[in-house]
Amino acid sequence: MAKQDYYQLLGISKGAGEDEIKKAYRAAVKKYHPDNNPGDDAAAEKFSQVSEAYDVLSDPQKRAKYDQFGHAPQGGFGGGAGGFRGTGFDDLEEILRNMTGSFSGFGNRGGGRRRGPARGNDVEASITVDFMDAVNGAEREVQLSIKDNCEDCKGSGAKAGTVAENCGGCGGSGQVRQTMQTILGYMETTNACKVCRGTGKIIKEKCAPCGGRGKINKSRNIVVKVPKGIENGQHIKYSGQGEAGDAGAPRGDLYVRIMVSAHKLFKRKGNHLFMEKNISFAQAALGAEITFETPYGEERHNIPAGTQPETVVTLKNKGMPLINAPNRNGDLLVNLKLVVPKNLSDSQKELLRQFAGEGGEDVDNMDSGKKSFFGKRKK
Repeated sequence: MAKQDYYQLLGISKGAGEDEIKKAYRAAVKKYHPDNNPGDDAAAEKFSQVSEAYDVLSDPQKRAKYDQFGHAPQGGFGGGAGGFRGTGFDDLEEILRNMTGSFSGFGNRGGGRRRGPARGNDVEASITVDFMDAVNGAEREVQLSIKDNCEDCKGSGAKAGTVAENCGGCGGSGQVRQTMQTILGYMETTNACKVCRGTGKIIKEKCAPCGGRGKINKSRNIVVKVPKGIENGQHIKYSGQGEAGDAGAPRGDLYVRIMVSAHKLFKRKGNHLFMEKNISFAQAALGAEITFETPYGEERHNIPAGTQPETVVTLKNKGMPLINAPNRNGDLLVNLKLVVPKNLSDSQKELLRQFAGEGGEDVDNMDSGKKSFFGKRKK
């Protein structure tokens, strides 16, 4: 059979430039590649022909000989792998890499790995717990909606009393290998079987409840144990509690995200807790026994006379438990805030004036009948 004109094969004119030739070649490879035309011998032959045409027309010297002599053997420029230029190989390899999931390469008879039954999908859920639940630990029930094995067919997808058969298209492997001869040599590709969609099985009589899918949506409750010391946003993993796998493959995992509500008093940083406590001037000056609220109940603590504002009192082991060592706690750090009274009685004001006077302070108060510094200047 006479060879078809190379320009006609690529659908270009004889005056086409290099970019036009390359563009036409890429389009032809995608159109006739065996992966896109399984079992089509004519497409495979066309694929080989366009590769040969590009090998010639993309090489200025080979193209000049072809334009002069046509397909006549003038030094040999087509057909064999030995006459193929590196540029063409790069172009073809790039196209194949973008078009196919995997290919074994040229001159390599090795195949890809068999794809086994797919593991079940992981499932993620989220629950919100109180701050004190993170301190003391808790149990919460979570309702999940997941894909689980159909009870009628036990996950096979076949009607009860029947079984799925091996796919004739792939022999039950779930994959199809295709080998073709190109100007580069032999090339082998491995892809999921389109007949069984990679499962390796054909179901002739489908299970009615699940429609042959082998899985149905189910509602399931699970008890989540919230550990002491868990932080806001952390996940708890439950292995094998996710969705069912295909054909007996392992189940996925369940990840429960714990959201911890904020507390009105305590702020957390790592395993330490922070809070503020208001004290009066008298307590700070004279010292006092102060009651502090902790996550574990009230605790009394002595503050010494002369305690300054913003003093931090550390209550050891009154912070959050360590999640991996629940018998160990962080600390509770209390920032003492001095509160200045806004409304004083006359007797309180007089006592403060006496206190200030003994300390050498010049206290100016309009209520006392004394004139202020600015009042004296004005007078």
